[in-house]
Amino acid sequence: MPLAEAGIYAAALRLIDEDGVEALTMRKLATVLDANPMSLYHHVPNKEAVLRGVTRMVGARFRTVTLEDAPWQERIRLLAMDFRTLAHRHPELMAYSFSHQPDFIQPDDPFWTALTAIVAAAGVPRSEVSEIAALMGAVVIGVLAAELNGSLHQWSTLKPPGFDDGEDGDGDAGPASTGAAPEGPDQDHMFRLVMDTLITGLEGRLAAGRDGGHAGH
Repeated sequence: MPLAEAGIYAAALRLIDEDGVEALTMRKLATVLDANPMSLYHHVPNKEAVLRGVTRMVGARFRTVTLEDAPWQERIRLLAMDFRTLAHRHPELMAYSFSHQPDFIQPDDPFWTALTAIVAAAGVPRSEVSEIAALMGAVVIGVLAAELNGSLHQWSTLKPPGFDDGEDGDGDAGPASTGAAPEGPDQDHMFRLVMDTLITGLEGRLAAGRDGGHAGH
């Protein structure tokens, strides 16, 4: 069967999901495709181009439930959770994309299209929709990157200076009293907390705009 970009990207995604981005090579990809390595270069110039193609393919597959009549707050939560599900479905690829491909989200991507539509529906002035959407997307992606590389879990186990285990008054120091490492907050809960904070912030900004006519100034 002749090689095609779609087949190359699909095979590369399988390799990345199984072994990670670093394990992907043009030679290994050719082996999986049962093709001559040199023949790949007629379709993609290098590994970086393959990774960009795979990222675009995955981004184009993103789908979220459309709730046109639901409050924008509910819609933004659902969109973020669906994007998080996609990130955890392909953690190796998405972690790489978050860190190495600043342009991995394009104007016609389903995620960006849905995000900007929801931000506009919330009442953000048209001139500010892209800015607000970009900031919200950056926060969500930053949190997901921290989830995928393990730093969010690590940070969540750190206690502020001067805080002692059991300080909340329950008299139980928990895992630390046995020498076990603290587990940290549940990451699902933390992601919901992030979304609550983003939504509350945008609600406040919109309210200030209605009251003063110059939100954010």
